Amino acid sequence: MRIHLASYQSIMLNRGGPTYKILHLKSALEDIGIDVKLFDMWDFNLKLTKDDLIHIFLANISTYALACNLKLYGAKYVVNPIIFSNHPAWKIKLYQNLEKPLNKLFIRSISDYKIINSICINAEIVLPNTIDESNLLAKGMHVKREKMQIIHNGVEKRFAEADASLFKKKYGLKDFILYVGHLGPERKNGKNIIKALQQIDHPTVIIADILHNKEGDWCRKEIERSKNITLIEWLKHDDPLFASAYAACHTFILPTKYETPGRAALEAGLAGANIVITPHGGTKEYFSEFAEYPNPNSVDSIISAIMISLSKKKTKGLRKRIIKNYTWEIIAKQTIDVYKQVIK
Repeated sequence: MRIHLASYQSIMLNRGGPTYKILHLKSALEDIGIDVKLFDMWDFNLKLTKDDLIHIFLANISTYALACNLKLYGAKYVVNPIIFSNHPAWKIKLYQNLEKPLNKLFIRSISDYKIINSICINAEIVLPNTIDESNLLAKGMHVKREKMQIIHNGVEKRFAEADASLFKKKYGLKDFILYVGHLGPERKNGKNIIKALQQIDHPTVIIADILHNKEGDWCRKEIERSKNITLIEWLKHDDPLFASAYAACHTFILPTKYETPGRAALEAGLAGANIVITPHGGTKEYFSEFAEYPNPNSVDSIISAIMISLSKKKTKGLRKRIIKNYTWEIIAKQTIDVYKQVIK
C-alpha cells in the first residue's frame, strides 16, 4: 500500500492549517510503517497501481483538475474536503437546484458547490473534520452519509511538554493574550480581533504572517500603534519559542469567521492555555465546555469572551481531552483503517 498526499499548488507558500496537517500526518503514518509520499505533479514516470491511493486535502477549484484526472485514469482517491460555509445547508441546496438550468445553457459554467460535489462524489471515501462539516456535505451538497467517515484534525504531543520559561526569558512576558495565525484574509477577522484587543488593558502577543493586502496593511498599522500588543512577524513551527509562547500565555484567541477546527487552538490547548474561539466550523466538537465562544462579528462579544477567559484559572481539562482524542498518533491509526478499507 502506497499513499500519496496531495493538495493545491501553493500549499507550502500559504503555510496554513492544511500544510501542517499533511506534513504531520505524513510523519505519523511513516512512524507506523506506511509508505507515504507527497504527490509529485512533475513526476513524468508516475504510474499508479491498484495498491496506490491518493489522499486529497481540500475540495475546491484548486484540486478539481487533479480529482477529475484521477477519475479518468481509474485511480482511487479519498478526500478531506476542509470546507465550511456561513450559509445554511438548505440555502446551498437551493442554489444548486437553481443553477441546473444555467449549467445547461452555459455549458462550461460551474459553481464552487458543484465542484465540491463532484470531487466528493467521485472519491472512494469522504473524510470531513467535524460532524458539522459532514452535515453540510450531506444536507447541502448531496454527499451520501454512508460515503463519509469523520477523521478529526490532530496535534503534536510535544506541545504538552512546552517550556514557558523560554518565551518569558526572551520577551519578558507571561500570562498574556496570544493570537497565532494569518492576518489579512477576511476569514481571519483581523480587524475585529485587533479592535477588541485595543480595548483590553492586558499584554498581548500576536505571532502572525501578515499579508500584503489592504486588510493586512490596516492590521499592521493598528498593531504598531497599540501599546499593549507585541508583534512577532513569524516563528518557524518547530521553533521551541513557538510552543513556549503557547505555554506562557494565559488565553489563546482565535475568534475568526470560522475554523475547521483551528490547529493553533489545539496546540495552545495542549500547552495548557485557556481558549477563546469562534463557534463556527465545528469548533465546539473539539473544545466542548473548555472554551469561550464569542460572536466573531461583534467586537463587544470578543472583548467579553476574552475578559471571561482571563478571569478563569488555567486548568488541565482541555489538555486531557486533546491527548485522549486528537494526537496525530491516534488520527494516523484511524486514517490507516480508511486506507485499508479502500485498498481492499
